[in-house]
Amino acid sequence: MKKSLIAIITILLFSCNAKEKADLLVYNATIYTVDSSFSTAEAMVVKDGKIIATGKMADLEETYSAKEKIDAAGKFIYPGFIDAHAHFVGYGMSLRTVNLVGTNSWDEAIEKVKQFATENPDGWITGRGWDQNDWDVKAFPTNDKLNELFPDRPVLLRRVDGHAAIANKAALDLAGIKPGDNLTGGEIEEMEGTLTGILIDNAIGLVGAKIPSSTDDQLKKGLLEAQANCFAMGLTTIDDCGLGFETVESIKKLQEAGELKMRLYVMLSDEKKNYDYATKTGMIKTDKLNVRSFKVYGDGALGSRGACLLEPYADKPGHYGFLLSNPAHFDSVANWIYDKGWQMCTHAIGDSGNRTMLNIYARYLKGKNDRRWRIEHAQIINRYDFNLFGANSIIPSVQPTHATSDMYWAGDRVGSVRITGAYAYKQLLNENGWLPLGTDFPVEDISTFKTFYAAVVRKDAKGWPENGYQMENALSREETLKGMTIWAAKSNFEENEKGSLEKEKFADFVILDADLMKVAPEKILDVKVLKTFLGGEKVYQLK
Repeated sequence: MKKSLIAIITILLFSCNAKEKADLLVYNATIYTVDSSFSTAEAMVVKDGKIIATGKMADLEETYSAKEKIDAAGKFIYPGFIDAHAHFVGYGMSLRTVNLVGTNSWDEAIEKVKQFATENPDGWITGRGWDQNDWDVKAFPTNDKLNELFPDRPVLLRRVDGHAAIANKAALDLAGIKPGDNLTGGEIEEMEGTLTGILIDNAIGLVGAKIPSSTDDQLKKGLLEAQANCFAMGLTTIDDCGLGFETVESIKKLQEAGELKMRLYVMLSDEKKNYDYATKTGMIKTDKLNVRSFKVYGDGALGSRGACLLEPYADKPGHYGFLLSNPAHFDSVANWIYDKGWQMCTHAIGDSGNRTMLNIYARYLKGKNDRRWRIEHAQIINRYDFNLFGANSIIPSVQPTHATSDMYWAGDRVGSVRITGAYAYKQLLNENGWLPLGTDFPVEDISTFKTFYAAVVRKDAKGWPENGYQMENALSREETLKGMTIWAAKSNFEENEKGSLEKEKFADFVILDADLMKVAPEKILDVKVLKTFLGGEKVYQLK
């Protein structure tokens, strides 16, 4: 009897010791792995920040001994969401300026500026978020009230898209801007020989250059606050579209110190200093930082009528918008980027802006390839140009909430014919068979669920329009989830390390309270993130 008991104990001890050690076992869940077969699992094992197995709970418990176990209580797990187009640093810094998003009039915006000025009595007044398209008066405002309120304090307030701004006289004077001034890729608006304060695209930089740079401490605080907000949305990787090398170096330091945990895919901005930096340092790749691309601005935005069109704006006869640089510059940049093996990512919104960049890309890519050059936004495409994406493996990187934000007035800008080629996500998806999705925050809300809702349902939060907006270009739920995970990772050359919950990939995942694949369409915006994990570490929990 004793011998039998000893034998049983020995077998049990041996079987325990034979189990592979792990850090974390998550079970009792519906896990959308987003692998090639879009399979689901009920449990997942993590070790050293990476997934080592997914499958049935009974099988995994038999094989692994985990230090920690998490009962997901029947909830739903997805790969950590990836925002393929955003402005992480810009968002972080905007959190400490005047927030004008959602204002219903210029007077309301002014009241917010006055309140901010009282609470922050020194230095520049900067802000962002106003949108004249949301006001009863759709025309751009003028700076008369700003001049009256702040005669000696410079003010610069950017439109929601960042492609237009209004500055007061104090700011214009600091920048040396005078009536009659002109520049390439921008406009300085005046009325009867007087500056209105409205600046479009490159003109904004004349004033922006006079604003003092953020201190290291201000940058750190902004990034950490942005990170917390993003983790709360289930975001674990952000594409930051257009940074200077100095900011990249600051990000590296914060990541190396363990303070900034967010994974970032950074596009350097189209400036000589950044090309020099790239030549000197080469590409940068760590678990948290990937720098291998450049962000170029092709044209302006539709809301401020800076997007470059093939035919005049329907609501502004004779006006075509404009390219932000001449085509020779774009070609020179493409030549450098192609030669060095980097990725080119170009903002293009109007049909002319898109055609210009697609043709320049095609000149270098010459057919099918794996360079993964991207067109950011790809917002309005002429019907004869869609095929250029597929023919040259050019990746359209789109932001679904742009469609639902712009749908009220976009048709007025371009008319009933051109609008059929706008926000055409399904048609763009069909060109290459995959499509990365983002938000463009802070232009849009950082909410991953608003992205999902806009892509699938194509209505606003009130359910308008009743039948959805141009539903022939809506995406399926599976396509949308892939666009926010594995396809976004692929657009960053990172599909082998993230974007799906598979063996040897980072354990970046999110637990939701409802199933995005099945929840009623009108309930998508109510879905909540319960927990977010990055590399197996819990970085957010709903309180």
